[in-house]
Order: sequence, then structure tokens, then C-alpha cells
Amino acid sequence: MLGFDDDADTLGLQVRLQPVGDLFGEPFLDLGAAGEVLDDPGQLGQPEDAGAGQITVNIPDRRHQLLAELLLDAVLTEGAEEDATHAAMRSATERGRQLGESARGETRPGRLGPERGLTACERLLDQYGYEPVRETPTRLRLRNRPFHPLAAKAPELVCGMNQAFLSGYLHGLEANGVQAVLAPEPGECCVRLGPSDTDHDDVMAQDR
Repeated sequence: MLGFDDDADTLGLQVRLQPVGDLFGEPFLDLGAAGEVLDDPGQLGQPEDAGAGQITVNIPDRRHQLLAELLLDAVLTEGAEEDATHAAMRSATERGRQLGESARGETRPGRLGPERGLTACERLLDQYGYEPVRETPTRLRLRNRPFHPLAAKAPELVCGMNQAFLSGYLHGLEANGVQAVLAPEPGECCVRLGPSDTDHDDVMAQDR
């Protein structure tokens, strides 16, 4: 059981308590099993009336199940010529590639350059809790860390798997001129998506 003395940064929670008035009235949030928000997600942390008696809790999306599946697959398929880390990276790359190929088969987007490729990626990034933000037409910043706090305990492994997963997805989607690079920022995902070549004007010109 968690208490108020737990390390909020480690847990990845942001909690704001407001004065207790009608605390035992209708609850502001209804949390189901595994911490899923059953109320309107658009109102999470943004009540219409921030008056007395409301408790606002912001819970970042975490996807530990995906990470566990990738690690389990790595253990079960580790080859004689690879170590555990290489097996984990391979597993993450293959899962990402499979998802990318599936998405391409469903949407049939045609040729994808950097700009349209990132647009196609946003669906998966939203689905897996990355909270993508378009910084420029060819750069995506990922605001959330779906594998936190495990990434804080083993950053090289978890961040490397994260990059491998997204790189595999880009490959399966056949998004040309885009790459997933490690670019750690406090409070954000360790990976960003951007152009694979700094001199990509010709590619962008053909991308629309």
C-alpha cells in the first residue's frame, strides 16, 4: 500500500489536494481495476469547478505489460549467439516492426516521407501512451514515459528497448527519412522521432 511519504517522482504521480468540504459527495474520479479512469478522460486533472471538496489526481499512462511481454519473448527466444540484452533489443524491434506492418496493411498509406510518416506514427504513439507532440512538421516529442519508473532503474536496457520498438515500427510502416533517437529529457520519454538526415529538404519537398 502506498502512503503520502512515497517518492512521487518514482511513482510518476502528481497529486493536488484541495480543501475538504463535501468530500463524501459524488466522487470526482471513478478508478477501475489497474488504475483505468472510468470517468471522462478529458476532465482528468481539469475539473469544471475547482472548488472545495475536490481531489485532483494526474496519473500518467504506464505500459508495463508491453515491456513485460517483450522481456518474456526475449527470454523464450534467446539464441545461443546472443546475450540477454541483445535478445531484448531484437524482441522489441520485431514487435515494433510487426505492428508497423499491420498498420500499413490496414491503412494502405502509400509512400511515406518524414512528414506523413510521423502523422501515421501518431496513432500508435497515442495508443501506447507516449503523448506525442509535433514540434515541427518532421519532429515528434514524446511527453510521457510509458515504461517509467522501470526505465529509471535500468535506463540503458529499457530506453534501448524503447528506441528499438519505435525504430521497428517505423521500419514496418515504411516511413522513409524518419528515425527514433535517444534524447533523454527530464519528465519525458527518452526517445524522439525526427529526420534521419539533417539535409532532408529534397525529401520534404516530395513528402506532401
